[in-house]
Amino acid sequence: MKLITRTLGTILASTVLALHSHAAANITQKGSDTLVILAQKWAEQYMQKTPDVKIQVTGGGSGTGFAALQNQTTDLADASRKIKPKEVEACIKAFGKRPTEYKVALDGLSVYINENNPIKELSLEQLKDVFTGKVRNWKDVGGQDMPITIYSRENSSGSYEFFKEHVLQGMDFASSAQAMPGTAALLQAVAKDPKGIGYGGAAYGQGAKHISVSKAGAKAIEPTEETILNGTYPIWRYLYIYVNPASDKGEIAKYLSWICSDEGQKLVKDVGYFPLPDKLREK
Repeated sequence: MKLITRTLGTILASTVLALHSHAAANITQKGSDTLVILAQKWAEQYMQKTPDVKIQVTGGGSGTGFAALQNQTTDLADASRKIKPKEVEACIKAFGKRPTEYKVALDGLSVYINENNPIKELSLEQLKDVFTGKVRNWKDVGGQDMPITIYSRENSSGSYEFFKEHVLQGMDFASSAQAMPGTAALLQAVAKDPKGIGYGGAAYGQGAKHISVSKAGAKAIEPTEETILNGTYPIWRYLYIYVNPASDKGEIAKYLSWICSDEGQKLVKDVGYFPLPDKLREK
C-alpha cells in the first residue's frame, strides 16, 4: 500500500511539473497591426519547430501592446514606433524596470492610392498638405479633378503616430480623415475608392499601389529594400518588440533569438518587410 501511495504521489508530482512546464511555454504577443502579419508567420513557423511552445498573437495597435505590457497581460509588445517616455515610466511603475527593446525588422511606411489614380509621386510637403486638409483636390497635386478622400489609422496605431510626427510634423490630420481599425481595412478602402489615399506598412500593398516620395527638391524615391536599408526613402522606420527584462529568459528569450536569426529574418522578407542588417541583430 505504501508503495502504491508513493507511486501515485510520484505520478501526481510529475503531472503537476508537466503542467507547470507546459504553462511556462505559452507566449503572448500583442500590439502593432503593422507587425501582426509578420508576428503570426513567426509564431506559426516557430510552433512547428517547437511543438511544446504555444504563441498567441493579437493586434490592436502599438499603444494597445504597450498598455498590455504595462498591465502584464502580454509577454511581448509589438510596436511600429519607439516606446514613449510616459510608457517607459508606466512600465517602471508596473514592474520596476525599463522594457528591453529589440529591433526586429525594417519598414518603409508606404503611401497608397487607388490603382486607377495616375499619380506616381508626391513630396513630403504635398503629403503634409493632403493629410492635414490644406489640399483637398487631386488636381492641386498633379492629378485629376476630383476630391481627395483621406484614410488614416486610429490614434492607438504606431503608424498613425509615426506618420503624424515625420510627415505632418506634429500637425493634426484633417477632420475629414476616416480612421480605419487596421492597415488591411485601410488598404481595402483605398482599393475600392478612386479618390482615396492612405498609408501603411510595406507588406500591405495588395489591392492598391504605393507612390514614390521625395524630400524638398530631391528625386522621388520608391520604398524598396535598397532604399530602406540605405535610408534614402524618406519614411523608413524600425519595427520593434518590447519585453519585460524579467521575462526575457527561457522560451521567450529563445523565441526572440530565433526571430533575429537568419531563419526568422527570412520570414521578414517573405512577408514583404525588410530584414535587419547583421550588425543590428541583437540576439
